Amino acid sequence: MIQSLHTVPWRTFAPAIIVLLLASACSPSSTGSAPAAGDAPATAASAPPAATPEAGPQTVNGKLPASIGGFPSIVIFEAHAAVDEAGPPAAPYMDQVQQTFIPGILMVRTGQPVEFRNSDEVLHNVRVREDATHSPAFNVAIPTGETYTFTFPRDGFYDVGCDIHPGMAAQVVSTGSPYTAVADADGAYAIPDVPTGTYKAIVYSGTQKIERDVAVTGGQTRLDIMP
Repeated sequence: MIQSLHTVPWRTFAPAIIVLLLASACSPSSTGSAPAAGDAPATAASAPPAATPEAGPQTVNGKLPASIGGFPSIVIFEAHAAVDEAGPPAAPYMDQVQQTFIPGILMVRTGQPVEFRNSDEVLHNVRVREDATHSPAFNVAIPTGETYTFTFPRDGFYDVGCDIHPGMAAQVVSTGSPYTAVADADGAYAIPDVPTGTYKAIVYSGTQKIERDVAVTGGQTRLDIMP
């Protein structure tokens, strides 16, 4: 006997309804298509590597021989090829305070004006002569509060003294390179703003002259230069 749907209990159709719902959920969407077998999943495009910034001027530091007899070591970096300098250096000067030349060793650039001052309360004269030839560079009196400007025409060591006060003595080192330093008593030195490149490092320590070929690379560079 065939029964009307209206008279068949709902429990009779429940299993079939569940099967149909599951089949519908697993079928592909009508608006899309299933990925083909073997297709690789899409990936986001990788970003290009960041550019490495060009290395700029570096601070070079390290150790030189310790001072000998109260005279510290000095170092000069001479570039093997032309380099881009950081800019014009500050005007160098040597002062006289309490009958003492300050600093005791002054590094200057050949061809650059140098100022000699008198901040003392007494009259001084400044006598400068080239160490190698003993030829005089100048000898002038500088009253209190006055200055005298001189340009060293060539590289070399120059002895500085005062005829009025014979105990006063100092030295000027004139060089074509702006990359120089006077070490402390223990030999520690630092040269700022040195462009990357290769250099000849020249160290003067007492009667010794030490030469080394060195390279300045990215980041702070430590260079110990010993005999």
